[in-house]
Amino acid sequence: MKLSGAQILVKCLEEEKVEAIFGYPGGAVLDIYDALYDSPLKHYLVRHEQGAAHAADGYARATGRPGVCIATSGPGATNLVTGLATAYMDSIPLVAFTGQVATHLLGRDSFQEADIYGITLPITKHNFLVKDVKDLARVIKEAFHLATTGRPGPVLIDIPKDVSQKKAKFDYPEVPRLRGYRPVLDGHPEKISEAAAAIAEARRPVIYAGGGVISSGASEELRQLAELCVIPVTTTLMGKGAFPENHPLSLGMLGMHGTKYANYAVSECDLLIAIGARFDDRVTGRIDAFAPKARIIHIDIDPAEIGKNVRVDIPIVGDVKRVLQQLLKRVQAGMETEWHAKIREWKEKYPLKYEQNGKIKPQFVVEQIYEVTKGEAIITTEVGQNQMWAAQFYTFTKPRTFISSGGLGTMGYGLPAAIGAQIGRPGETVFDIAGDGSIQMNIQELATAVAYKLPIKVAILNNNYLGMVRQWQEIFYNGRLAYTDISGPDFVKLAEAYGAVGMRVTEPKDVRRALEEAMQVKDRPVLIDFIIDREENVFPMVPPGGAINEMLEG
Repeated sequence: MKLSGAQILVKCLEEEKVEAIFGYPGGAVLDIYDALYDSPLKHYLVRHEQGAAHAADGYARATGRPGVCIATSGPGATNLVTGLATAYMDSIPLVAFTGQVATHLLGRDSFQEADIYGITLPITKHNFLVKDVKDLARVIKEAFHLATTGRPGPVLIDIPKDVSQKKAKFDYPEVPRLRGYRPVLDGHPEKISEAAAAIAEARRPVIYAGGGVISSGASEELRQLAELCVIPVTTTLMGKGAFPENHPLSLGMLGMHGTKYANYAVSECDLLIAIGARFDDRVTGRIDAFAPKARIIHIDIDPAEIGKNVRVDIPIVGDVKRVLQQLLKRVQAGMETEWHAKIREWKEKYPLKYEQNGKIKPQFVVEQIYEVTKGEAIITTEVGQNQMWAAQFYTFTKPRTFISSGGLGTMGYGLPAAIGAQIGRPGETVFDIAGDGSIQMNIQELATAVAYKLPIKVAILNNNYLGMVRQWQEIFYNGRLAYTDISGPDFVKLAEAYGAVGMRVTEPKDVRRALEEAMQVKDRPVLIDFIIDREENVFPMVPPGGAINEMLEG
């Protein structure tokens, strides 16, 4: 029996056991939506296509399964671009379907035509324009395989309207056939032996773990390596939760807004073991001053990342989990030394801190969220000061519990990502720690959360500023605050207008009570507007162009 392209697409998603689709209908995808009408697949109607991409992204980060989103042609497809770029920069598995004008109208500037294939080439792991319905099932199989293997990433499939209407025999391949695509999974034995020898010789080792540890599901292997060899561990923003931050060997986050002791440890170490990390500029600061005394081991699934930004002494290409399993068989047990005593001294001398002054401090709000949730929540963030305060003052102990736009730094990410995370893990508490500027970029997704009775909590750290931009203007632009005052709406009324619960907190003594009340709401989202100290800044801070051990204190 032959099926239409739209029916084939739906059958393929069923074969892939897709549990959630985030989308927004339009003319070029009407046949797909008509096929979905009779399908058991669960579709979530967002209020903007960018929200669909971010929700699929949040779902993927929270569950480890690929996120799926759908948009129509033209503006619907281009509205996905920011979400695709966000997923691409952070290596998140996503499969996006876009409608397109009919094949005979391609290239004619037809109504709602956009070359989404060309537009997204630089921001997807791979993409497809399907011109023959006979190719559709094969392409979908390849897309899911590409998105979820090797270095994960978003894949886009552009489907012209006539391809979704034409019919073909449904035949879903058991395995994809992709010539030339064979990610290396096992590390080179000689390089693993070299790494084990280097670890044995090191006197001041540090592990630098990134998001690749979480993508690979290698958190347990990372902990075993750190404990066996007694090596302190620092993580990137994307690596938060890969190693428990309440562990004695944890250094917390490194980089521009990392802990002083993490940055000092990296600057003084004689061996840096980079695992699933890409040496981003927000981590390294000035390259020539980054880990200047260290030999560097770099383990990564993507050979293009090794040596891209820093010199590497021992490169190991492979899947992080498998490489660590191989390495664990060769390393020797370590012991505490003067190095560990020095790190404890730095921890005691340079803790993350802030000063109370009678106003609501954003760091205090984050600490209270941690206490009220007992450290068991999934935290999403917007981007800016709120993101850094969340990273600094919430203690993450498990992977896939910190969900944030790292590489692209996308404002408006946190709310739709929280929706995706809540749908992916329905029994868990999900908090979006937001800024009053960033939250407004996708505030319409409150309607999505209300429609599906999702009990997400949104904590707005409201300073009536574009906070991080204001901080830079204050410190580096002589206090010339150009267009960063962003007096916003009444967020309580706005939440209530959408059908959510709205609260406002203006006194420190009321922070805990509001959070506890929010935790009792199970059938709709809660938005809490915390009126925080307007002038509060994020510290420590490495100034642009500075070395990571040259931090501003505030």
